[in-house]
Amino acid sequence: MSAAPRITPGSRRDVGLLGWAVAQVSGRVAGTTPPNLFLTMGRHRRLHLGWLHFAGRMMPGGRLPRRVTELVILRVAHRRGNAYEFAHHVELGRKVGVTEADVARVTEGPGAEGWSPRERAILAAVDELLDREDLDDPTWSALREHLDDRLCIELVMLVAHYRLLDTFITTLRIQPDEARR
Repeated sequence: MSAAPRITPGSRRDVGLLGWAVAQVSGRVAGTTPPNLFLTMGRHRRLHLGWLHFAGRMMPGGRLPRRVTELVILRVAHRRGNAYEFAHHVELGRKVGVTEADVARVTEGPGAEGWSPRERAILAAVDELLDREDLDDPTWSALREHLDDRLCIELVMLVAHYRLLDTFITTLRIQPDEARR
């Protein structure tokens, strides 16, 4: 993204002590400076704290395996052209078993060689949700072979959530985080 941020990341005073602490820890975990996403959203403290609780229920605290969650997020980020989220989740994905080959395959999509039937069904559902904001019956049936009710709910919410984040990041021109030195 070449445009300047429309809302600059907040300072400790802007985001509050809790928002600042969360951003500091998140940056350390990701190997970056405190995430600009957190410091920008943190300017609206109540919304930020509510979002942290909601987002944390899916990643890292969801029922889907973390590797699968990262594959889903990477597919959404790739399809939406969101370099910020893609780069961030390549790094997070490495920590939970996402390989370079997985990252290359995720850009090819669910038809790429090497996915398990479960991963293929999940990634096909991601693409269809992004394309149609719905799943047709054959895609739903394939997904249900691998996921129970709770996991299906979580998957749909995860895709929708990262689409929301894409809109937030893109619209506010949130800049990439710098690697921690």
